[in-house]
Amino acid sequence: MLVRWMTAFLDLPAHDHAAGTAFWCAVTGSTPSPARGDDGEFATLLPPDGDAYLKVQRVGEGPARVHLDVHVDDVTAAAADLVALGAEVVRVASYVVLRSPAGLVFCLVSHRTGGVRPAPQVGPRGARSRVDQLCVDVPAPAFAAECAFWSAATGWDLRTSGAEFASLVRPADQPLRILLQRLGPDDGATSARAHLDVACGADGDALVAQHETLGARVIRRPFWTTLVDPAGLPYCLTPRDPDTGLLPARYRR
Repeated sequence: MLVRWMTAFLDLPAHDHAAGTAFWCAVTGSTPSPARGDDGEFATLLPPDGDAYLKVQRVGEGPARVHLDVHVDDVTAAAADLVALGAEVVRVASYVVLRSPAGLVFCLVSHRTGGVRPAPQVGPRGARSRVDQLCVDVPAPAFAAECAFWSAATGWDLRTSGAEFASLVRPADQPLRILLQRLGPDDGATSARAHLDVACGADGDALVAQHETLGARVIRRPFWTTLVDPAGLPYCLTPRDPDTGLLPARYRR
């Protein structure tokens, strides 16, 4: 399966959809496209430059979440490849909804858009950031199998960082990295879930302040900062460089 592009979909509950959309437009410098879909439930966040890779969807009353759309040339053939690797087909339409071995729901869609990554967003006092990573949070018993699945599915090499993290080596033209994180035994999750990471380099404090002003709430601050957006969607600000995606040397293992 040749991955042409990746899109992160922010699935936002109806009552918080407007606030969540406004928040992510503000922190990414994007403009929402006209609504589309049978009920006007979909919109694309259009960046100032490059090609879009973030979209929003208005969902029911369930919790806010993130899912991944993988753009491919042949949806049917790619779905067959992924089933052979351990995925399960959930639904077939003009796109295919699948579930990974650890239970992460994602979609295969026909490739329609280009491959130019938008530049980092420049915020208050020149702080720079970019939404550049989808982190898959995986229950510990399924971690090895999920890492193997995504590496085989994308064809991207897998690199481990201690026992807790593994990442896929992203091609230079792709907008999103994929990081896999092993959840601790006290998390209680029975299936994988995903969240977005925002790379902000040394500008973390300025970005935290900006995001709080826009309605986000800080949950915890180890060397990265975990926040919840106005729609209840968890995400992280990380010290990785928004241009290179690299961590500062003091954080590398």
